[in-house]
Amino acid sequence: MSFLDHIAACNNFSGRGYLPFVVDRTQVGHIGDGFASRLANYPHVFHIDAEGVRLSPAPYEELSRTVADVLADMQDKGLGLPWRDETYPVLTAWGREPFFEMERAAVPRFGVRAFGVHINGYVRRAGGGLDMWIGRRSGDRAVCPGMLDNMAAGGQPAGLGLMENVIKECGEEAGVPPGLAAAARAVGAISYVMETADGVKPDTMFCYDLELPDDFVPRNTDGETASFERLPIEEVAGIVDNQFAFKFNCNLVIIDFLIRHGVLPPEHPDYLALLRGLRRDA
Repeated sequence: MSFLDHIAACNNFSGRGYLPFVVDRTQVGHIGDGFASRLANYPHVFHIDAEGVRLSPAPYEELSRTVADVLADMQDKGLGLPWRDETYPVLTAWGREPFFEMERAAVPRFGVRAFGVHINGYVRRAGGGLDMWIGRRSGDRAVCPGMLDNMAAGGQPAGLGLMENVIKECGEEAGVPPGLAAAARAVGAISYVMETADGVKPDTMFCYDLELPDDFVPRNTDGETASFERLPIEEVAGIVDNQFAFKFNCNLVIIDFLIRHGVLPPEHPDYLALLRGLRRDA
């Protein structure tokens, strides 16, 4: 395998078997035929035909409540979503005005673009070179249990700023004090469009680099990470290049880090393909 296999794994969406999800004549997602048939039980909210699943426009708060009521009813009837009690904004692109907000667990079912933050925690070795702090996900996680992970990461909920979220996730997942977490540098964004058993994930991840003191040791406080390990960046690169040991999207974050820090140089035969592959849109 190779670095490019992770790009391909996160960009496997073909569009077959999906209908456009449209709000106020604007497409905001993709809904699978099976889930669309369940939404057909709510014709007072969702209008479904061969052209797509349409949601009539309404004020933000009203539309949020209406969709929340439908999802709560579906959940009561056995939808089986891993409910998070956290909402994501539904919008066409970052910075645009959202149409409404939706329970996080349902977002892939509607194929709506989600956003998140991923923080690369790294240390400069005294003799030169870099180490990276790698987490291992707890075995009870709904997604990728027991797999390797970035030091800290999390979805971007409605009503929270990006740096606020970085500080929150660093504190919860790695025990990083707020003052230290605030030193994280925004270094870009990665996007992909992935089809999963839950639907479509057209996701964008805002990436941050956080240089940590040599004596800092992460500690998890929310139960989501089982352990941490500090590894030379060359070893991390080898894991990504040769294994599917990391949670799927973390591989892309690490590839981006390797490129930006010169660990994966322009001489690599897949360099340009990787650069292109790290930023895909539906």
